[in-house]
Amino acid sequence: MKLNGKVAVVTGAASGMGKAIAELYAAEGAKVVVSDLRLEAAQAVVAEIEGKGGQALAVAANVAKEEDVQALIDAAVETFGTVDILVNNAGIMDGFVPAGDLTDELWERVFAVNATGPMRTVRKVLPIFLEKESGVIVNIASAGGLNGSRAGAAYTASKHAVVGFTKNVGFQYATKGIRCNGIAPGGVQTNISATMGQPNEFGMSRAMAGMGINPRVGTAEEIAKVALFLGSDESSFVNGTVIAADAGWTAY
Repeated sequence: MKLNGKVAVVTGAASGMGKAIAELYAAEGAKVVVSDLRLEAAQAVVAEIEGKGGQALAVAANVAKEEDVQALIDAAVETFGTVDILVNNAGIMDGFVPAGDLTDELWERVFAVNATGPMRTVRKVLPIFLEKESGVIVNIASAGGLNGSRAGAAYTASKHAVVGFTKNVGFQYATKGIRCNGIAPGGVQTNISATMGQPNEFGMSRAMAGMGINPRVGTAEEIAKVALFLGSDESSFVNGTVIAADAGWTAY
């Protein structure tokens, strides 16, 4: 098993890509901390993992709150002894709102979850990783972090921030036994659109302009396989980069 004996924390793990990553990591031998805003849904994922012989723990956490991030990582260490892998998957959409219609509230809410959340979780696990000179971080970015209009202005900017943060952490801690990489999924069948509300018609029309060149929509399980590669020693020479998983959409 590729993650035998490892302890992994996955945020936003009650559904979609996070759930698929948590389940695959557990199947590959990791003890998984399933973190999500929705505790009951996270507990359901844990039940599935345990039903297949794996080990997991559900922790309710809002990555936009510093106290929740502290409690999340502390719970992982208290239960499983350490953290080896951190997967920053929690994220929200922005309703395709263009810059001219942006409110401070929307901008700050999207950044709090999509960019500040990963910063806080990384900041919290780094002392653990530095002490043992070993650790892996996988940040879920987006095709919207590589291009200009796959979403609204706030989401696009927040995911660009994730890409930059990933590269910075990856390089700066490369000599400390720590790796940090990202995944930029294209269109994937998940329920993240439920975080969006009523989309902005103008913004969505502009974002949809490139949908015709998207080869296909992916599955959460396909993204999980990339996260497994990045979380395992098979990617030992991969650091500070972002892998597009999008069937070639961003290659156009």
